[in-house]
Amino acid sequence: MSDLDDLAALVVSWARPGEEVEAYVSRSRTTNVRAYNGEVESFSSAEPAGTGIRVVVDGRQGFAWAGTLDVDVLRETLAEARDNAAFGQPDEHAGLARPDGIAVPELDLVRAELLTTPTAAKVDMALELERATKARDRRVTGVRVATYSDAYGETAVATTTGITATSTAGLCFLSVSPLVEDRGDTQMGSGVSAGRALSELDPDRAATDGVERAVRLLGATKPASRRVTVVLDPEVTADLLQILGSTLSGEAVLKGRSLFAGREGSAVASDAVTLVSDPTDAGAFDSGHVDGEGLARRRVPLIESGALRQFLYDTTSGRRAGRPSTASAARGYSSTPTVGAPALTLAPGTRRQDELISGITDGVYVQEVSGLHSGVNPVSGDFSVGATGLAIRDGALAEPFREATVASTLQRMLLDIVEVGADHEWLPGGAAGVTLVVRDVSLSGT
Repeated sequence: MSDLDDLAALVVSWARPGEEVEAYVSRSRTTNVRAYNGEVESFSSAEPAGTGIRVVVDGRQGFAWAGTLDVDVLRETLAEARDNAAFGQPDEHAGLARPDGIAVPELDLVRAELLTTPTAAKVDMALELERATKARDRRVTGVRVATYSDAYGETAVATTTGITATSTAGLCFLSVSPLVEDRGDTQMGSGVSAGRALSELDPDRAATDGVERAVRLLGATKPASRRVTVVLDPEVTADLLQILGSTLSGEAVLKGRSLFAGREGSAVASDAVTLVSDPTDAGAFDSGHVDGEGLARRRVPLIESGALRQFLYDTTSGRRAGRPSTASAARGYSSTPTVGAPALTLAPGTRRQDELISGITDGVYVQEVSGLHSGVNPVSGDFSVGATGLAIRDGALAEPFREATVASTLQRMLLDIVEVGADHEWLPGGAAGVTLVVRDVSLSGT
């Protein structure tokens, strides 16, 4: 990391009197292997690196970036950022982050094994994942996707306001989508396994989960339309949390794009709901030492026992709202900071998924949804998505269903959450998965 530290500090040392200068320097390595029919269908490996430079003078901000760590190029990039600042609109809230006294969390987010594993071993794992999936069940007719992916990243941030920070993290995961067929009906499932090193991956689990999730949907038909209790699969819950996170952005509130504007302190969910952004949890694949502005990551309670406590802010949106940054700035070297919602998680309950289902007389288990991003309006809260899963009858999973729609509003669904499961698990997408029980949801089928 020392070379990135030194480079960021060097750029900042070029600042002129009266300027605020920030250098965000990053370097990463990624590998992606896709297997198909026992062969490598595609392979990619990349090592991108670059620097983003912000300059703020008299409330005017300029930004420029370069996909290189070359010192001579970065001198030119700083000059370009200065030129851009001269044309910027004055903003009294513009400015760089300043140290706030919060200690950087001690997180072990890198395994040496990830950096030293030969490429051939990564290819073998993708091929073995496909082989294992095909061997799981006689009804597996093919594997649509079998991939191994990893990423390792280093960043350094330095500013004339006194910030000097670094962060490193690594991640790898397997993903498989088997196709199963029986009596003319074809279904697809999905299985994943994630970790910070190849030894932490479980290809057998990914293969088994993917096949089981596909097989149990065979013979699915449209369900009868009615109002039911809905049980959300942990992966569906994780996707829902990502959308919910966008509504809890202080930037969205300031722009009038959040359904929670003006509701701090009010009950916005059932008392079973406690939602936090916790990038200090080393188990979260979206965890980190510092945010995109170099501030120490921290645990941010958003909803506690149903009551809305606060929103997420970066430095600029926080200043506009009269609030401190929650160290939620997200960015890459080619962009300026925006508010992110890292490592979202619901506080888990005490009961397993089967125990939750056992108390439901008439309901549905939603295993997959479609149109989540187009079917959910984060401003109005309208919620209407396609759903596939299993009926719940007299406390047990029953026949599969497809081509259904579940509809409500985000506001109503949060208030109608009956219980959160105990099966908490961090997923590669960033948010944590957990079973969620929601009452009185409209199900449209036949």
